[in-house]
This record gives sequence, C-alpha cells and structure tokens, in this order.
Amino acid sequence: MEVPNVKDFQWKRLAPLPSRRVYCSLLETGGQVYAIGGCDDNGVPMDCFEVYSPEADQWTALPPLPTARAGVAVTALGKRIMVIGGVGTNQLPLKVVEMYNIDEGKWKKRSMLREAAMGISVTAKDYRVYAAGGMGLDLRPHSHLQHYDMLKDMWVSLAPMPTPRYAATSFLRGSKIYVLGGRQSKYAVNAFEVFDIETRSWTKFPNIPCKRAFSSFVTLDSHLYSLGGLRQGRLYRQPKFLRTMDVFDMEQGELVTFPRKLWLPTALLAGSPSLTPIPAIFQGNQPTVLETAEAFHPGKNKWEILPAMPTPRCACSSIVVKNCLLAVGGVNQGLSDAVEALCVSDS
Repeated sequence: MEVPNVKDFQWKRLAPLPSRRVYCSLLETGGQVYAIGGCDDNGVPMDCFEVYSPEADQWTALPPLPTARAGVAVTALGKRIMVIGGVGTNQLPLKVVEMYNIDEGKWKKRSMLREAAMGISVTAKDYRVYAAGGMGLDLRPHSHLQHYDMLKDMWVSLAPMPTPRYAATSFLRGSKIYVLGGRQSKYAVNAFEVFDIETRSWTKFPNIPCKRAFSSFVTLDSHLYSLGGLRQGRLYRQPKFLRTMDVFDMEQGELVTFPRKLWLPTALLAGSPSLTPIPAIFQGNQPTVLETAEAFHPGKNKWEILPAMPTPRCACSSIVVKNCLLAVGGVNQGLSDAVEALCVSDS
C-alpha cells in the first residue's frame, strides 16, 4: 500500500460529544463508535453511553451503564459489547462485568471478575475474552490472566503473567497475545511477554529498552513500535516526557536499533493508534497542552509534521475508524467536548 503524502492529511470537525468527560473508553464495531463511561469535571465516574455514526455525523444517547465507571476495559463480541472492571464512584476498582446487546438495546449483568480490578488489558478471539493484569483493591498489580466464555458465562483462570502489572497494552496476533509495558504502583514496567493460546504458556521477550509509562504501542506489518511516554520512578526525581522510539521485529524476535535522530520530533506523553500505513500519529501533552500531530514514514525512515489538531488538548480518547483517526473529548482549561478526525484525502 502506498504511503499517503503529508499534504493529503486534513482535520475535520465532527459533531461534539454530548457529555463532556475524560477517560472514556472508545470501541468501534459495525462501523459505529461507542463512548463508554468516563469522569466528569470533579473526577467522578459517569454512566454515559453514546454511539457515533460516521455517516450521519451524529451522536445518539443509549441506555446508560448500569454501573457508573471510568477507565473500563471494553471489547466487542459480535453484536454485544462487554464492559469489564474499571473505577467506580467510590474511586475504588470494580469486579462488575456488564454486557450490552446492540440489537436489543439492553444491558445484562454477567459473571463478575474473581477480584475487583482497574487497568485490565483485554483481547478477544473466537467469542472468548482474555483479561490480563489489573490493579486490585489493595492497589497491588495483578498477574492474573483469565478468559471469559460467553456461552457459559464463566471466567476461567489461566497461567499467570510472569510480571504483575496494570495499564499494560495487549493485542492479538494469530494465536498469541502480546502484553507490553504497564505499571506497578506509579512505576513503569518494561516487561514484554507473550501468551500462546494453543499451548497456554507464557514466553518472555526482550524487555522494552526504555522504561516509561503511558507510551504508545503501534503495530505495522511485522514490526512493533513503542513511542513516547513518561519517565518516572525510583531513579528519577522529576518526571520527564520522552521522544524515545523502540522497534521490535516480531518475525525475528529481536529489537531493532533506531538512532536518536529518528526519535519523535516532540516529546509526548501519549500517542494514538496508527493510521495505516503510517505507524504512528500523535497528539499529546507536555506540561502545556499541545495541538501537535506527527507521523513516522516507514519508507523514508523519518518523522513528518502533519496539520495541527484544531482543538489543542490532552488526555483525549482516540480510535481509528475507516482510515480516520478520531480524537474525542479530553482536557483544555476544563473538559472538552471536541470530536475531530484526521483523515487521508476524502476518506
């Protein structure tokens, strides 16, 4: 696939989010985007549940979450949306699992997690959900890996992760679940581990070279990119935003060395999903809010500056839909209801 030219990218202002909030979870299924939960101006979790239709450029309110919460793990199982764990209105992790039937427009309680947890990483394969890690009521990171069987409405424990953590990134490739990074308390974890669904066993891969929290992980072909993030922890007195980029070749099972000159042009806290075929497009925040958007061109091996985001903000939720990157909500002198899409040409 030909890589688009920088001039082909443009931002579009879309219908605003009906309920201003931050830390909502986004999910795309059936060509629609669902915004689930989040926090209000006072940091209190909300029960908001809305769907965005790209064709109509319109948000529609849906039946609210039975349990108000933020930072939930979400996944789609056919015409059902599964919402797992998160933080409740008492600011504590939850064990609640709820499922929304898109055709019926109704919520149902499902079998709860064995322990309350926030910051769970989920993947789904063959109508089974795999939930890794999380932080419990005791604020300790979990090493749990469990799968949910929708037909039996039952959670089953699998071999625990070698490294306990929460807020990790996980993705499915073939029959393997890759789990990267995460946190233990406020400290970043650079563990990189893979669970084989068929053999039900874990393999440890080389650690991510630069230990940092809130970095983004983007896959392109057989390569995995780890970008940006926040350096903090026992060895560092002051947190620092990073330009670091690490690359892992999943076919060869080894790290690819990228020189400092190929790191991000701007130090960023958080990144966004890829816009195929460009591995990473970012809008993030340093101590001040940025409108920056930058892309790495794999053919040229360099970063390029894209048009700036119309509404500068941080902590926005993001998702790729039909080759457009949607930036939803976030913070800029208060909560933002801005929804904007970075698209290629007329897509």
